[in-house]
Amino acid sequence: MADDKHSPDLSCEINEEDLVAKYRKKLPQVTQNIIESYNEQRFGSHVDFEPIPSRESVIEIIDKFFEVLYPGYFNSDKLDPVNLNFHIGQIVTRLYSMLADQIISTIRHDCDRYNLTCQECNEQGYDIALRVLKEIPNIRKLLATDVQAAFDGDPAAKSYDEIIFSYPGIYAITVYRVAHVLYENDVPLLPRIMTEHAHSKTGIDIHPGAKINERFAIDHGTGIVIGETTTIGKNVRIYQGVTLGALSLPKDAGEQLRGRKRHPNIEDDVIIYSGTTILGGDTTIGARSVIGGNVWLTESVPPDTQVIMEKPQLLYKNDKYKSTEEELFDEG
Repeated sequence: MADDKHSPDLSCEINEEDLVAKYRKKLPQVTQNIIESYNEQRFGSHVDFEPIPSRESVIEIIDKFFEVLYPGYFNSDKLDPVNLNFHIGQIVTRLYSMLADQIISTIRHDCDRYNLTCQECNEQGYDIALRVLKEIPNIRKLLATDVQAAFDGDPAAKSYDEIIFSYPGIYAITVYRVAHVLYENDVPLLPRIMTEHAHSKTGIDIHPGAKINERFAIDHGTGIVIGETTTIGKNVRIYQGVTLGALSLPKDAGEQLRGRKRHPNIEDDVIIYSGTTILGGDTTIGARSVIGGNVWLTESVPPDTQVIMEKPQLLYKNDKYKSTEEELFDEG
């Protein structure tokens, strides 16, 4: 007599083709329900004859900007004085074409999405792309001061090359400075896509609308937030975890506060240490002030002021101390 434990389970012998067909025949209805949800709620879908901006193309544009802004650092081909004109000419031509295409897509996207009057999308796209590329020498001048400020303030930095190649702060500032030019030219979507890409890579969130002067240094950088209407003067240094944000927002804040000054002003030569939060459009940190770590500010600080937290009282516990938390705090 055969051992029942080793007998095959006939219930498992189901035809695989029949099983697949049984479930696949349900897919047309599932697909139709998904498509109907697009019609019921336009939010979160973009089904149109007009092209939507491409995030992948925007990231490629950022990479091309780095090749032009820091020649020789991020190029796939070696640059030398003989081939410089040829290679940069190729990159600038490619960059212009890609940038114009994406600007045209974003302007056309807004025209269609919000039923705007004709914006002459193609003409605007080509014109703005050219204006942005014309700003590259000025952007490079600003970035040179940012790299110098990073080097001057960080004894761990061994060279400018190290800063350009590896510092997340310089990456985020570079993307911001390009995105800010697009923002100032009223290009929708692209500036924010750019700075949010930098945010995802570095943990540094700089809104393209912020106004940031020369010699801006970010040390370490993770967790920094700089809001849209922030203004930052010359030679400002901020550390990880700093927030330059808005005060608590009321219901429907988007409509009430859009376009209004919501974020602080940081004057020249200010240092803001890690973990500090500074909020409010009327809040100004005066020139040459130093704001210590973990400070919370919602009101202005005069020039030449130091703001620091009181030294906290620390409690140490080992086998010689009382064992419960309650007994520890009795001493305090």
